[in-house]
Amino acid sequence: MESIIQQINQLRATLRHHEYQYHVLDAPEVPDAEYDRLMRELRELESAHPELVTADSPTQRVGAAPLAAFDQVRHEVPMLSLDNVFDEESFLAFYKRVQDRLKSSDPLTFCCELKLDGLAVSLLYEDGELVRAATRGDGTTGENITSNVRTIRAIPLRLTGDNIPRRLEVRGEVFMPQAGFEQMNEEARRKDGKVFANPRNAAAGSLRQLDPRITAKRPLTFFCYGVGLLEGGELPRSHFERLMQFKAWGLPVSDRAQRRTGSEEVLAFYRQVEQDRAQLGFDIDGVVIKIDDIDLQETLGFVARAPRWATAFKFPAQEQITVVREVEFQVGRTGAITPVARLEPVLVAGVTVSNATLHNADEIERLGLRIGDTVIVRRAGDVIPQVVGVLEDRRPQDAREVVFPLHCPVCGSDVERVEGEAVARCTGGLICGAQRKEALKHFVSRRALDVEGMGDKIIEQLVDKEYVKNPADLFRLSAGILTGLDRMGPKSAQNLVNALEKSKQTTFARFLYALGIREVGEATAANLAAHFGSLEKLFAADIEALKEVPDVGEVVAKHTRNFLDEALNQQVINELVGAEIGIHWPAPVVVVAEEIDSPFAGKTVVLTGSLSQLSRDEAKDRLTALGAKVSGSVSKKTDLVIAGEAAGSKLAKAQELGIAVIDEAEMIRLLGD
Repeated sequence: MESIIQQINQLRATLRHHEYQYHVLDAPEVPDAEYDRLMRELRELESAHPELVTADSPTQRVGAAPLAAFDQVRHEVPMLSLDNVFDEESFLAFYKRVQDRLKSSDPLTFCCELKLDGLAVSLLYEDGELVRAATRGDGTTGENITSNVRTIRAIPLRLTGDNIPRRLEVRGEVFMPQAGFEQMNEEARRKDGKVFANPRNAAAGSLRQLDPRITAKRPLTFFCYGVGLLEGGELPRSHFERLMQFKAWGLPVSDRAQRRTGSEEVLAFYRQVEQDRAQLGFDIDGVVIKIDDIDLQETLGFVARAPRWATAFKFPAQEQITVVREVEFQVGRTGAITPVARLEPVLVAGVTVSNATLHNADEIERLGLRIGDTVIVRRAGDVIPQVVGVLEDRRPQDAREVVFPLHCPVCGSDVERVEGEAVARCTGGLICGAQRKEALKHFVSRRALDVEGMGDKIIEQLVDKEYVKNPADLFRLSAGILTGLDRMGPKSAQNLVNALEKSKQTTFARFLYALGIREVGEATAANLAAHFGSLEKLFAADIEALKEVPDVGEVVAKHTRNFLDEALNQQVINELVGAEIGIHWPAPVVVVAEEIDSPFAGKTVVLTGSLSQLSRDEAKDRLTALGAKVSGSVSKKTDLVIAGEAAGSKLAKAQELGIAVIDEAEMIRLLGD
């Protein structure tokens, strides 16, 4: 028994430490999955030995005490957390427990919502006016962050509509969309400022600034998910209908919230959200499932730290702990040299991860990473796994420093780092086999020349065997040469020759995108093509002429001009469009904006956030067909911003510049659907 007591006390001390790091300092030391594992272990021990349960155990309370730097706020209704389930079997056990407690076998109706990965806050409205905002803190006492919350544009300072209660406490999550997070970190890197490990840390750090002016510059947003205090008014007796009422009063509510009846419908919701997760534009780590009927919620009640009528159904962990065995360096299409950590294989978000990007030398220095370190690796959606933290207290004595190469690991050319840029690059150009491979893969990709059947493995063989040195060489390949490649029979070889021939008829925009000019994505390539109309006019354009194109600033203009001035690039382009190969596209159709009966005609439009009714590509195509120029960034040249769910920094910049903003529903209406 003595060893059990010692084990329980050690687990409690460890969990309290991690709670303080997470809830108070906003500096978590371990992934959520590790914390959840420790909590489960403690619960199992306490369940086996109920006589050892104490009132101050982490299983009986929420969070940790607040910092003294902010004024403290006592929650009139405690802000509890949720119990978790981690698989379908555990969810079905929760479902059965609720049925048993209600003494009913009837199907249960739930309100299903996204489990946002941000910071829980309480908003107190009196007579419709926001008078106080607070963090959760320990669930009983939080921190007064009113001045900071007032800077978040998504949160209304006054509610609108009818029958607003005299006192209403709305609860929800402040979070940072992924696009805003990436842009903020990129700006911080350029200025040698603090870079955040993930959007959750960024949101928490931004919200708990002592200077609200700093918070105001951060791309934060908010969704509400519940109510605390309610005085002098009434709310619907359905949780889902309460969310709809909040929305009617001007509070932001995720449009993913749904009512589902029966366990199978709830599981279908979970699976669909897990499938769509990467396209949301913001981080979630599961779904929240709540009994929809408020009367049933009150019947079920609470345990010490969580309601019996709700649970968080968490996705497989997106962060795990593993060990860095080696660091290698990869060379990309534009010569960028990226350090890659070779890891002890670990299961992250349902996928075995053995490699993770380290981005650049600055990131290695920021992390303080050494070979042999124990690290936190993160994988979110389709994002390449990355190392986001180092557990220095686990560093072995034989850990080695990471030495960045002075010469390209592929071709041996010098490596240079331009002042003001974080990325080091190989100077070998197409002499470098790695750059050649990546440039060719890009050239034949679906959004570029779209050569069907020309996969990465084929490109790698063609370069390794020195059959292809530049894009023009692709069109000189014969079926006989291709038949000599691994797993390439005569029929497949002829199909590939036919696909190359077919790809010669393209569009000017696709051709420009396929060339792989630095910083020129699809939208910029389309704008360059629309503005100049021909290669001759593009080649004649100087920096100032290029900057007149929507979405083209100083940096893009210089990269474009440098690419066009390079003798080898000129030679390859001339060969591609020359008589021998003959890549061609239809002559540009000059459309006068006034001749198009559309509110988008002649407008420079920017899409931001996630769209639910159209894909991003479909929206671009529809807008372009109606005479719009679709840009990838907001500037003074922008006429209109279309903001989907969780729109980030682009929306904030549009509002700052006074640019017109519409939502997806209005876009659909104007498109005539």
